[in-house]
Amino acid sequence: MNLDGIVKKNRVAVAMSGGVDSATVAAWLLERGYEVIGLTMALWQPQGMISSTRTCCASEDRYDARQVAQKLGIPFYIVNLEYPFLQEVIGDFLRNYAAGRTPNPCIECNRTVKFTHLLARAQAMGAEFLATGHYAVRKVDSSGHPQLWRGCDPSKDQSYFLFATTLRQLQFLRFPLGDRTKEETRALAKKFDLHVARKPESQDLCFIPEKDRTAFFARYAPTAFKPGEVVDLEGRRLGEHAGIGHYTIGQRRGLGISASNRQYVVEIRAEENQLVLGPEAALYRDRLTVERVNWLGATPMENPTRLSVRTRYAVEPVPATLTPLSDTTCQVVFDHTDRAITSGQACVFYAGDI
Repeated sequence: MNLDGIVKKNRVAVAMSGGVDSATVAAWLLERGYEVIGLTMALWQPQGMISSTRTCCASEDRYDARQVAQKLGIPFYIVNLEYPFLQEVIGDFLRNYAAGRTPNPCIECNRTVKFTHLLARAQAMGAEFLATGHYAVRKVDSSGHPQLWRGCDPSKDQSYFLFATTLRQLQFLRFPLGDRTKEETRALAKKFDLHVARKPESQDLCFIPEKDRTAFFARYAPTAFKPGEVVDLEGRRLGEHAGIGHYTIGQRRGLGISASNRQYVVEIRAEENQLVLGPEAALYRDRLTVERVNWLGATPMENPTRLSVRTRYAVEPVPATLTPLSDTTCQVVFDHTDRAITSGQACVFYAGDI
């Protein structure tokens, strides 16, 4: 593990989610003589939601985090962030879906709740750094400029979910697990005798019960998810959809349409409340425009730049040319066409592993 200049015996806060990764980080820091404080977020959940160990930040996870802190003998605090989570993550999630976009709430949670509100709480408590269990690497170049690198384990690399982290936030953050694999982390947790060493990973969205998006949308955004027309590329009516919030670009199953050839969602027209279906060939594009660019490079991007990009988490970066259009927007032109580019998702830029 590499902590880039954390001085031993300084106070450091650990964002403890209740899982094996953050628990191992806390134990590892403590073993090396740091004064560790455990911080766990209490986030908003739908009324009556039955928590699951497959989500993050649920009540069972807070219990596990507290148990780990007690075993390690470190101070432990639950930070109530229900309101900012509701406003900045769930509100953003619902607004985007209503507008025909497919957002990633975990990215927004990192940017706003975790690395803004929780980080501020850590600073107020005198912590010099906030450490998390993310599988990414933070390095500093020769001029002192912080950089975000891919984790060493390609199957667990989480740099994609951290792209919106600002330089100011990155100065204060540390990711001690970036040079380890998941199995190495579990082995270390077992060595520390942590009861979460074999705890399953969280996979579901923490605020949607049992993956039931339909019931969630019906309860919290009923007017935004109204039935509407399904049309083909020529505008011919094919049927009716259950609300554009239930669909995403590239979706093939659950469309409720009978056709001789496979049909995919190729466009979502929010203003018309229309779902457009077409063949798979219609899903391929050679370019896109990125908004809300968060540039982490040491120098501004002022001219067309050759980089690699990822438009989805579970894919390898592909070569492209980036052309800045303004301080916060740029055009991305792929060397080869990319499939199912989806409005609302993240397009993350890489120079090698940076």
